[in-house]
Amino acid sequence: MTADTPRRPVTERLRPNALGVLGVLFLVLSAQAPLTGIAGAVPLSVALGNGPGVPAAYVAAGAVVLLFSVGFVAMSRYVVDPGAFYTYIGKGLGRTTGTGSAAVALFAYCTIQAAMYGLYGATVAHLLREHTGIDLAWWVWALLTMALVQLLGVAGIDMGARVLALFVIAETGVLLAFALVTLVRGGGPEGLGITDSFSPHAALNGAPGVAMMFAVASMFGFEATAIYGEEARAPHRTVPRATYLSITLITAFFALTSWMVISAHGASHAGAAAGRALAGGDSSAFVFRPIADLFGGWAGDLLPALLATSLFAGILAFHNSANRYLFALGRERRLPHALCALNRRGAPWAAGCVQTAIAVLLVVPFALTGRDPVVTLFSWFSGVAVLAIMLLYFLTSVSVVVFFRRARLDRRLWNTAVAPILGALGIAGAIWLVLANLTTLIGGDRTTATWLALTVPAVWLLGAAAHLVRPGAATTARPALQKDPL
Repeated sequence: MTADTPRRPVTERLRPNALGVLGVLFLVLSAQAPLTGIAGAVPLSVALGNGPGVPAAYVAAGAVVLLFSVGFVAMSRYVVDPGAFYTYIGKGLGRTTGTGSAAVALFAYCTIQAAMYGLYGATVAHLLREHTGIDLAWWVWALLTMALVQLLGVAGIDMGARVLALFVIAETGVLLAFALVTLVRGGGPEGLGITDSFSPHAALNGAPGVAMMFAVASMFGFEATAIYGEEARAPHRTVPRATYLSITLITAFFALTSWMVISAHGASHAGAAAGRALAGGDSSAFVFRPIADLFGGWAGDLLPALLATSLFAGILAFHNSANRYLFALGRERRLPHALCALNRRGAPWAAGCVQTAIAVLLVVPFALTGRDPVVTLFSWFSGVAVLAIMLLYFLTSVSVVVFFRRARLDRRLWNTAVAPILGALGIAGAIWLVLANLTTLIGGDRTTATWLALTVPAVWLLGAAAHLVRPGAATTARPALQKDPL
C-alpha cells in the first residue's frame, strides 16, 4: 500500500494475496472471450473493413493500447484500488470528473455483460434445441446463467479465476492449434500472404476504420489488471506484469489467428467468403469451417459449445469487474455504504447482488418485447460499451499526465508524459473511428446509433451531478459492516 492509497478497515478490504500474475491474467483473457472475438468480429472486419488487412489492425490497436498502458501502469504503482479507472481519473482530474467516470465504467461493464448475455442465450438455446430437443427461449438460459454467475461471484475471486482458466485454455487451445498448424504448413491455397495482411497498402485498403474499431474492441477488459490489484500478491509487481503480458498476448493471439483464418481461405477470396458467411446468417462459419476442414468434423461440433463457454467466461469476468466498481463506490460512500459488505471468502457479495439485478433489468426488456437478442441486445450494447471504455482510456491518459506533473512521484518522462500523450492521441483517433462507424457496429440505423452514443455523456453527467449533490460523501466516517452468512 502506497502513501497515496488510504488505509481501510479490515472489513472494507478485499481479500489480499488471492491472485498471482497468472490468476489476474486469466481473468483478463476471459473478459476478451477470445473465441467470441475471433468468430464474431473477424468475419465482420474482413467483409466490411479492409479484407485481408485485418491482422494489421490488431497490431495497430495493440500498439495504441500498449502506449496507454505505460502511464496506466505507472499510476498503478501509487494508487491501488478496485475502482481503477475512476480512482485514477479522480486523482488527476478531480473527484467530480472521477465520479462521472465511475458511472461510465459501471455503464460499460454492465452493458457489455448484458450484450454477451444476449449472444450467450441465443447460442445455448440453439445448441440445446439441436442436440437435446430442449426448446426454451434464449432469455430462460440467460436468467439461469445469471444465478450461476452470482453463485460463482460470492464463492470468491480465486474460485472464479479457476473456472475461467479452464474455459480460456479450452477455447484458445483449439484456435492456437489451428493457427500454428496452418502457419507451419505454409498457410492456405495462396500461401501465408504476409504482404496481403501486414503491408501498409493492405492495412489502409477498403474501410480500415471498421477493422480498427473491432480490433480496439478486442482489447476491452485488460484494465482489470488494476481492478484486482487489492486482491493480488505484491500488486506493484503483479499489476504491471499482468498488464503488459495480457496486452502482448491478446495482440499476438488475435493478429496470428485472424491472419491464419484469412490465409486458410486465401487472401484474394477471404472478403467474399466472409460476405457469404454474413449473408447466410452464420458469420462464425467463416472461422469454424476452415478449422473443421483441418481437424475434422469433431471440431465443427465442439466449436459452437466452446463459443458458449467463451461467452460465459466473459460474462463472469465482467460480473467480477463491475461488482468491484460497486464495492469501491460504496466504500467511498459515493453509493450506499452497504455495497462494500464482504462475506467470509472476502467477496463483495452485496455489490454482486446489485450487479446481477442490473443485468436482469438490462436484459428483461429485450425479452418482454420479443427483440432478437443478437441483432439488438448484443450489437447495441456492445457498441455503446466500446465507446464508453474508449472515453475512460482517454480520460485516464490525460489524468496520468496531470497527476505526475502535480505529484512529482515519478520523474520518468516517457512513462508519465510522452507515452500517455501518444496513447491519448491514438485513443482519440479510435473514438472518432467508433463514432464514424457506430451504425455499422450496432447493425442499426443512424438515429438509433446517435441515441445510443448520447447515453455515454449522459451517464457521465449523471455521475458528476451525483457527486456535486453530495461532495462530502467520500469523507464520511465508515461504520463497521455486517457479513452475510456465507
